[in-house]
Amino acid sequence: MEHTAIILFLFAMLASFVQRVSGFGFGIVVMTLLPTLMPSYGEATALSGLMAIVTCVITAIKLRRFFCWEILWPLLLTFILSSFCAVHVVGMVQSAMLKKILGGVLIFLSLYFLFLDGKFHIRPTRLMGGLMGVLSGIMGGLFAMQGPPAVIYLVASTKTKESYTALTQWFFLVGNVMLTLFRWREGFVTRDVCVLWPIGCLGVLVGLLIGARVYAYISVVWLRRIVYLLLAVSGVLACCL
Repeated sequence: MEHTAIILFLFAMLASFVQRVSGFGFGIVVMTLLPTLMPSYGEATALSGLMAIVTCVITAIKLRRFFCWEILWPLLLTFILSSFCAVHVVGMVQSAMLKKILGGVLIFLSLYFLFLDGKFHIRPTRLMGGLMGVLSGIMGGLFAMQGPPAVIYLVASTKTKESYTALTQWFFLVGNVMLTLFRWREGFVTRDVCVLWPIGCLGVLVGLLIGARVYAYISVVWLRRIVYLLLAVSGVLACCL
């Protein structure tokens, strides 16, 4: 347990550092490790979601005046419905199979962000928000990676940096709280998850602090490219092992 706690602290710190500097990616980065660290895949997604709440709650409260329910509700409501179903599926599928599927998702995301990030645009309609919410819910429920579809929709729907940041953080906050409730219902929030959560949160806070201090001195472009390559490698290993 001691070695697990140390590894979790360091990786949570890395994931939150990436989140603070590049603006996204906590769940994507941390889920490259947690499925091999936790006793079961479901517990890995539960721990990831609980730690993710810490990464967004402060910013969400700070920017609450920029929150716009009219933009967020199509995305959030369909996310909640689809994620409920996806979390239930996790309890019915073997962890080994889910880890291999996760590997494929990591490879796909790394290729998307390397070659298509910023080149794919959508119309910010309610229908599109609902569709992106469904996709985000499936990815969040199965892999604790609900960010990419939601970010694509919110980028197209907002006109200011403050509005975009506020909506993404409120989406992640409410979404991860709901996912935690769904996972608790399925029995994924276990004693191991509760014991390791404070340790992971400490790593998250340290990573956020370091990221805030070095943000101005780091090339975000190169940091993202390194993260994408690490995702691809992690995805290949998850598929092969």
